[in-house]
Amino acid sequence: MVKLLIWVFPVLLLVSVPVAQAMLGATGVALWANGKPMAVIAQRLYSPTQSFPMLAIPFFILAGNLMMSGKFGEYLVNIAKLFVGRFKGGLAQVSIIGSVMFGGVSGSAVADASALGNALIPVQRKEGYPAGFAAAVNSASSTVSVLIPPSIPLILYGLVSNTSIIDLFVAGIIPGILLGVGMFSAVYFVSKRLDLPTAELPGGFRAYKSQLWHALPALLMPIFVIGTLRFGIATPTEVSVMAVAYALFVSGVVYRDLTKREIWNAMISTGVMTGAVMIIIMSSSAIQWILTAERTPQTLALWVTSALTEPWMVILALNVIMLIVGTFLDLPAAVLLLGPLFVTIANAIGLDLVQLGLMMVVNLAIGLYTPPVGTTLFISAAIAQTSIGAVVKSLLPFYAVAIVVLMLISYLPFLTIY
Repeated sequence: MVKLLIWVFPVLLLVSVPVAQAMLGATGVALWANGKPMAVIAQRLYSPTQSFPMLAIPFFILAGNLMMSGKFGEYLVNIAKLFVGRFKGGLAQVSIIGSVMFGGVSGSAVADASALGNALIPVQRKEGYPAGFAAAVNSASSTVSVLIPPSIPLILYGLVSNTSIIDLFVAGIIPGILLGVGMFSAVYFVSKRLDLPTAELPGGFRAYKSQLWHALPALLMPIFVIGTLRFGIATPTEVSVMAVAYALFVSGVVYRDLTKREIWNAMISTGVMTGAVMIIIMSSSAIQWILTAERTPQTLALWVTSALTEPWMVILALNVIMLIVGTFLDLPAAVLLLGPLFVTIANAIGLDLVQLGLMMVVNLAIGLYTPPVGTTLFISAAIAQTSIGAVVKSLLPFYAVAIVVLMLISYLPFLTIY
């Protein structure tokens, strides 16, 4: 069944069948060809929806949507300008700092790329930034969001690998900061070469301290999430519900800019995003049944560990596979498909599962701004009204930074294990 699955699934993707439908189609063909009951698909579609921790996904998405429905985005941009606007390419630096702060609210790279891209790319174009560079900064920096808690991909990985979501959230902080600092440095040197302008705020801190004060409650959300989880006050699912209540309080009482229409729009957007994630989770469950029935993870782990005798070689091979897969599959689908396979290999070589989770998310996040299936790449190029080729050319320094960070967390366990 697995061989047929491996052939049919890529073919369906190549003819532009959506990922979830391609997984279901490949599973159906594999079951039918081997005389297995098709009822397996219905059973597997239903079973992952009964996971209580899965409720954390829609609630964290809703919390981010509620927070970003008002003026918080404006406050966030002004704060970023305050801290990094004086550097060369100040508006590009704002995009990176904004992504680090935004990640602690949304946990979604796609939401980050859309929200900050629409706010900053048109302004950058007016200031003389090359369209390709502006889109490159936005598409690459937005992936920091998948490392800063609460992170939707880390929640998915925790669910499929039975790894502590709390440990994953805490472990994502340092890699997220490393990625942000690396991209900040890349933007600085490119901006000096292109002689891009600064973006200092007139009046400095005194003129914009009100924005800092107003944005502070929203910026405290990641601290609230991590603190509540770390001290065992609540489970990830309970914290996600508390985050929604916190977002409603901050937007409705502190900012007082949350209307009934904005709440409705936030709920609709959350429903769409959750539906897109859930259909992939449900479809991948059917494929996972076949892989488990055929003992594919165990067979793959045995083959890899016998062919590659050193753990560092296995880790390198895992990274190469994830980098390739990430360019063809969207991040959630790739996590759900590769997670169960790679967990067995990680256990065989003694690789910590938290470290593997961070490796996987960083790897697959690179695919978000890499052709042919780069979600943040396409969003940013569309906003900047430029070609994919122009953006990819400007992305080369960011690829280098991401690979360096990836190698650090792959071979230096202390960066992700506490």
